[in-house]
Amino acid sequence: MYPPILGIESSCDDTSASVVHNGYILSNVIANQEVHKEYGGVVPELASRAHQANIIPVVEKALRLAGVEKDEIGAVVFTRGPGLMGALLVGVSFAKGFALARKIPLIEVNHLQAHILVHFIKEKGNEVRHPSFPFLCLLVSGGHTQIVLVKDYLDMEVLGQTIDDAAGEAFDKCAKMMGIPYPGGPLVDRYAAEGDPNAFRFPRPEAGGLDFSFSGLKTSFLYFLRDREKEEPGFTSKNINNLCASLQSTINGILLEKVVEAAKKTGAVNIALSGGVAANSGLRKVFAEEGEKRNWNLFIPELRYTTDNAAMVAITGYYKYLEKDFAPLDIAPLARYSY
Repeated sequence: MYPPILGIESSCDDTSASVVHNGYILSNVIANQEVHKEYGGVVPELASRAHQANIIPVVEKALRLAGVEKDEIGAVVFTRGPGLMGALLVGVSFAKGFALARKIPLIEVNHLQAHILVHFIKEKGNEVRHPSFPFLCLLVSGGHTQIVLVKDYLDMEVLGQTIDDAAGEAFDKCAKMMGIPYPGGPLVDRYAAEGDPNAFRFPRPEAGGLDFSFSGLKTSFLYFLRDREKEEPGFTSKNINNLCASLQSTINGILLEKVVEAAKKTGAVNIALSGGVAANSGLRKVFAEEGEKRNWNLFIPELRYTTDNAAMVAITGYYKYLEKDFAPLDIAPLARYSY
């Protein structure tokens, strides 16, 4: 038996706290920041201020829902990076203060590893399948796109990644070009459900090997809209469903193609998705269809665990706690943090 562990996530614009006990998540509280919508993207300074306002209420609620007192917490785990430096500083500073005041261990977590280990979250009364090692994971979000070979809970190797923009960023930026408000990715998915994915053809930039590139796609999409609007004013609004469906099909096709290639190279049959873009219904569908054809053991997280949350941080911290992998009190956050 191990003591309850408190997890803190503050890498971008979601303030989250979670309590894990013996590998089971007892609570997972997230405070979203609506302030960024009017700016069309996350404003780092506003994010930092919102984290400062949210961190204490969020932690108090997570403890209350878990039925755990502050003094029962045996370790505190936090996201060290990657992320926005100001946002990370809020979570790191709170975690340090909490750990120092109670003389308990401090545990730092890589945000990307935590996204992958979301597949090992356990909840009482909600038993789900967990992947066996080794497995391939496509980690795809607004800031990152990677194919990772997961050899063990804390042993991961990046096989391929984007050389420029992330897939989630491509969704959001192309959505903005079409006049879709931030965050655009979920709305693109919604419009795409009513459109024809073969209505328009967009290029699939090739980065080589298992790497990705989405910058050229964004540029091509911009020029396509510009040219068609000149020919037919109002073209974008008239064709919004087909544009979204075609864009989504292109991006998801690029992602799937690389994972198929990685699976062939490694012989992997256990395939997982993670990250915010794993919530995209089109991506989930094409992976399910491909997985059935190739006899993959496919693992797709519940929608609530695709976006940033402290449950993934807490479960990662739990496995580091088992290894007694503790951090010093002078540890600093990292805006860029590789495996």
